[in-house]
Amino acid sequence: MRNDMSRGAGSGSAGKNFDFKRIIEWLGIMLKCPICGAKYNLDKTRVIESEQDEFYGEARVLIHSDCSKCKSSVMFNVEIRGPEVFSVGMVTDLTGQDSSKFNKLGPIQTNEIIGIHQALKSFKGDFVASFTQNPLTSKNSLTKTNC
Repeated sequence: MRNDMSRGAGSGSAGKNFDFKRIIEWLGIMLKCPICGAKYNLDKTRVIESEQDEFYGEARVLIHSDCSKCKSSVMFNVEIRGPEVFSVGMVTDLTGQDSSKFNKLGPIQTNEIIGIHQALKSFKGDFVASFTQNPLTSKNSLTKTNC
Protein backbone atom coordinates (compact mmCIF):
# COMPACT_ATOMS: atom_id res chain seq x y z
CA MET A 1 0.00 0.00 0.00
CA ARG A 2 1.41 3.39 -1.00
CA ASN A 3 1.65 5.93 1.81
CA ASP A 4 -0.03 9.04 0.41
CA MET A 5 -0.34 10.55 3.87
CA SER A 6 3.25 11.73 4.12
CA ARG A 7 5.21 14.32 2.31
CA GLY A 8 8.84 15.30 2.44
CA ALA A 9 12.12 15.48 0.65
CA GLY A 10 14.54 12.63 0.39
CA SER A 11 14.30 9.05 -0.62
CA GLY A 12 13.24 6.12 1.47
CA SER A 13 11.44 6.82 4.71
CA ALA A 14 13.96 9.24 6.23
CA GLY A 15 12.88 12.87 6.30
CA LYS A 16 9.14 12.29 6.00
CA ASN A 17 6.82 14.79 7.57
CA PHE A 18 3.26 13.55 8.19
CA ASP A 19 0.15 15.53 7.37
CA PHE A 20 -2.25 14.52 10.15
CA LYS A 21 -5.14 16.34 8.47
CA ARG A 22 -4.77 14.01 5.49
CA ILE A 23 -4.78 11.02 7.84
CA ILE A 24 -8.12 12.16 9.26
CA GLU A 25 -9.46 12.73 5.74
CA TRP A 26 -8.33 9.19 4.82
CA LEU A 27 -10.16 7.80 7.85
CA GLY A 28 -13.29 9.68 6.82
CA ILE A 29 -13.16 8.07 3.38
CA MET A 30 -12.07 4.56 4.36
CA LEU A 31 -13.83 3.88 7.65
CA LYS A 32 -17.50 3.58 8.51
CA CYS A 33 -19.30 3.67 11.84
CA PRO A 34 -19.35 0.11 13.26
CA ILE A 35 -22.85 0.72 14.68
CA CYS A 36 -24.82 2.15 11.73
CA GLY A 37 -22.41 2.01 8.77
CA ALA A 38 -22.38 5.78 8.07
CA LYS A 39 -19.19 7.48 6.89
CA TYR A 40 -17.44 9.65 9.46
CA ASN A 41 -17.87 13.42 9.35
CA LEU A 42 -14.57 15.32 9.60
CA ASP A 43 -16.32 18.07 11.59
CA LYS A 44 -16.99 15.50 14.34
CA THR A 45 -13.40 14.19 14.37
CA ARG A 46 -10.51 15.46 16.46
CA VAL A 47 -6.91 14.49 17.11
CA ILE A 48 -6.37 13.62 20.76
CA GLU A 49 -2.65 12.91 20.53
CA SER A 50 -0.04 12.57 17.80
CA GLU A 51 3.66 11.92 17.51
CA GLN A 52 6.05 11.28 14.68
CA ASP A 53 9.58 10.09 14.07
CA GLU A 54 10.63 11.71 10.83
CA PHE A 55 13.93 9.83 10.67
CA TYR A 56 12.26 6.40 10.58
CA GLY A 57 9.18 7.61 8.69
CA GLU A 58 6.83 6.57 11.48
CA ALA A 59 3.88 8.33 13.07
CA ARG A 60 1.06 7.60 15.48
CA VAL A 61 -2.17 9.49 15.94
CA LEU A 62 -5.04 8.94 18.39
CA ILE A 63 -8.35 10.18 16.98
CA HIS A 64 -11.84 10.51 18.47
CA SER A 65 -14.89 10.71 16.22
CA ASP A 66 -18.63 10.98 16.78
CA CYS A 67 -21.02 9.48 14.25
CA SER A 68 -23.33 12.15 12.85
CA LYS A 69 -26.07 9.59 12.21
CA CYS A 70 -26.31 7.41 15.35
CA LYS A 71 -24.26 9.59 17.75
CA SER A 72 -21.96 6.73 18.80
CA SER A 73 -18.31 7.54 19.51
CA VAL A 74 -15.21 5.75 18.30
CA MET A 75 -11.51 6.16 19.06
CA PHE A 76 -8.92 5.18 16.46
CA ASN A 77 -5.23 4.58 16.91
CA VAL A 78 -3.49 4.96 13.55
CA GLU A 79 0.15 3.95 13.15
CA ILE A 80 2.19 4.60 10.04
CA ARG A 81 5.41 2.68 9.50
CA GLY A 82 6.91 3.62 6.17
CA PRO A 83 4.43 2.57 3.50
CA GLU A 84 2.25 0.57 5.91
CA VAL A 85 -0.76 2.01 7.74
CA PHE A 86 -2.32 0.22 10.72
CA SER A 87 -5.60 1.31 12.27
CA VAL A 88 -7.43 -0.02 15.32
CA GLY A 89 -10.83 1.37 16.29
CA MET A 90 -12.87 0.97 19.45
CA VAL A 91 -16.43 2.02 20.26
CA THR A 92 -16.44 4.17 23.39
CA ASP A 93 -18.81 6.10 25.60
CA LEU A 94 -16.24 8.88 26.04
CA THR A 95 -16.88 12.24 24.42
CA GLY A 96 -14.05 14.00 22.59
CA GLN A 97 -13.65 16.26 25.62
CA ASP A 98 -13.48 13.24 27.97
CA SER A 99 -10.85 11.63 25.75
CA SER A 100 -8.64 14.71 25.88
CA LYS A 101 -9.09 15.05 29.64
CA PHE A 102 -8.17 11.44 30.42
CA ASN A 103 -5.26 11.50 27.97
CA LYS A 104 -3.72 14.40 29.92
CA LEU A 105 -4.03 12.63 33.31
CA GLY A 106 -1.20 10.22 32.69
CA PRO A 107 -0.86 6.65 33.90
CA ILE A 108 -2.45 5.32 37.08
CA GLN A 109 0.02 5.33 39.97
CA THR A 110 0.85 2.31 42.13
CA ASN A 111 -0.56 3.91 45.29
CA GLU A 112 -3.88 4.46 43.50
CA ILE A 113 -4.10 0.75 42.63
CA ILE A 114 -3.24 -0.20 46.23
CA GLY A 115 -5.92 2.18 47.54
CA ILE A 116 -8.59 0.70 45.26
CA HIS A 117 -7.48 -2.83 46.19
CA GLN A 118 -7.78 -2.04 49.91
CA ALA A 119 -11.21 -0.45 49.44
CA LEU A 120 -12.47 -3.44 47.44
CA LYS A 121 -11.00 -5.89 49.94
CA SER A 122 -13.10 -4.40 52.74
CA PHE A 123 -16.15 -3.75 50.53
CA LYS A 124 -19.32 -5.33 51.95
CA GLY A 125 -21.50 -5.07 48.83
CA ASP A 126 -23.45 -1.89 49.63
CA PHE A 127 -22.55 0.64 46.90
CA VAL A 128 -24.89 3.35 48.20
CA ALA A 129 -23.37 3.25 51.68
CA SER A 130 -19.83 3.10 50.27
CA PHE A 131 -20.27 6.15 48.09
CA THR A 132 -22.15 8.24 50.65
CA GLN A 133 -19.96 7.65 53.71
CA ASN A 134 -17.21 10.03 54.71
CA PRO A 135 -13.96 8.45 53.38
CA LEU A 136 -12.05 9.77 56.41
CA THR A 137 -14.20 7.86 58.90
CA SER A 138 -15.02 4.69 57.00
CA LYS A 139 -12.82 1.75 56.04
CA ASN A 140 -15.52 0.44 53.68
CA SER A 141 -15.57 3.40 51.32
CA LEU A 142 -15.02 3.20 47.57
CA THR A 143 -14.77 6.96 47.26
CA LYS A 144 -11.56 8.70 46.33
CA THR A 145 -8.63 6.76 47.78
CA ASN A 146 -5.46 8.59 46.77
CA CYS A 147 -6.84 8.84 43.21
